[in-house]
Amino acid sequence: MHASFEHQLQRHADRLNELDFLLSRPDIMADMAQFMALSREHAEVSAIAQRWARYRQRQQDLATAEELLHEPDMAEMAQDEIAAAQADLVQLEGELQRMLLPKDPQDARNAFVEIRAGTGGDESALFAGDLTRMYTRYAAERGWRVEVMSASDSELGGYKEVVLRIEGEQVYGLLRFESGGHRVQRVPVTETQGRIHTSACTVAVMPEPDPTQAITLNPADLRIDTFRASGAGGQHINKTDSAVRVVHLPTGIVAECQDGRSQHSNKAKALAVLQARLQEKERSERASKEAALRKGLIGSGDRSDRIRTYNFPQGRVTDHRINLTLYKLAAVMEGDLQEIVQALQHAHEAELLAELGLGA
Repeated sequence: MHASFEHQLQRHADRLNELDFLLSRPDIMADMAQFMALSREHAEVSAIAQRWARYRQRQQDLATAEELLHEPDMAEMAQDEIAAAQADLVQLEGELQRMLLPKDPQDARNAFVEIRAGTGGDESALFAGDLTRMYTRYAAERGWRVEVMSASDSELGGYKEVVLRIEGEQVYGLLRFESGGHRVQRVPVTETQGRIHTSACTVAVMPEPDPTQAITLNPADLRIDTFRASGAGGQHINKTDSAVRVVHLPTGIVAECQDGRSQHSNKAKALAVLQARLQEKERSERASKEAALRKGLIGSGDRSDRIRTYNFPQGRVTDHRINLTLYKLAAVMEGDLQEIVQALQHAHEAELLAELGLGA
């Protein structure tokens, strides 16, 4: 292990002692915001410090076993311990490297998930509905809360477009790699001759802006329209202009909300989505200028622009970015996404490690 890397790890061990002291102080305990922030840092630092302590212990075990090699009656046992210690050290070093990777501060935020029907007409809209159900089920498994911010229903079911707000722990960090084109291959319900069709949807996952860092919206740059909400909802929806559409005139970006009964509430939600879209536009442009590895979130919605394929006749799902294929499509569509999510995270970590010269 490189000396600079060991120095970073030792700093975490020292910082843990500082945090233990700070969290015991009455003035810190009385300030709930500061106490919670330090508690979160303590949890992260503690995990690293514990792994580092374990690594050093196994180093000592290895040194002791190597000394015992010179004892005739202990040599065989020493060789077994050397092999075990070396394997543990390799594993622990890999874990410590990943734990020290720079954290994206956005990962802990809630997220907006936009799902849009692309190529494929009605079948694409039905698939957008399937993706909405998939993410909603995954969120429920993780104990997250899902709120429909806006939805444009399709005539045969599903959505032309739907925007979800998902609230919970590490939502953006876990869903960020869902952004891109999603392709489906199956026999549509409208197909009379049993032919397999290919359709596509686009998914965009955006972190919910931090209120203290959100883009400031100039009222002069906004056009706010009210209209009557469409779809089911009873007499109230037919009688009041409760739905709100906000247009950001400089960019042409539009956000709308018709989910709630209150015009004031719908306006607040639409403005929140607009801020997230503008923030994502800035981030995407900045990433392009910095020659980021990944393309922009939205994509064209064309069949060829895809990150993942859902093949129903073969019961498989393939993520093309990491060449991962799973033959458990039915489970995935019911929200069993964790294996895919973890594989994408590990691939991202491997890229970061390679950039830092720490990869295998």
